[in-house]
Amino acid sequence: MPDRNDAALDFLLNRRSRPAKTLTAPVPTREELAPILTAALRTPDHGKLEPWRLIVLERAALARLGELAGARGAALGHDTTQTDKGRHQFDTGNLAVVVVDSPQDSPKVPVIEQTYSTGAVCLALLNTALAAGWGANWLSGWPSHDREFVETGLSLAAHERVAGIIHIGTEKMTPPERPRPELKEKVTWQSE
Repeated sequence: MPDRNDAALDFLLNRRSRPAKTLTAPVPTREELAPILTAALRTPDHGKLEPWRLIVLERAALARLGELAGARGAALGHDTTQTDKGRHQFDTGNLAVVVVDSPQDSPKVPVIEQTYSTGAVCLALLNTALAAGWGANWLSGWPSHDREFVETGLSLAAHERVAGIIHIGTEKMTPPERPRPELKEKVTWQSE
């Protein structure tokens, strides 16, 4: 029998993201965030290409990005509701980590596999923050897909994309459990 880590298994079976709008200060210090970031970067990475990078957004940077999202929403002709929804996570957030998909040239590892690895960084970061006792939520939103926003606001290169924005903070309330997929609806077995 393999050695079981029952605490880790219990955590994964019961983990629950915390809505970003329920997260507040305090947030992890840089020292408290370092092991969370370190654990997230231990993600499976075919070819050891490290096709991702992280940008930590502290409060002042989030405020700047909220202003930029507002300006971009207006420039794109979004209505007030859509613009406000796009800037809300920046206006109300206290700490977030942008996971950037930054594929590398490789004759052996397709870009899609590198993108999957970047998505795994998002999940690892989310789960590690939760395991460390913080509330955390994985968001995106229209600004994260707007080239002008990501290049101006986050200094992304032309080949890079935002895979996710992980908000981290102190949860002010525990959300109710939500329905989860049934194994019988999502899993098939092949024996031959």
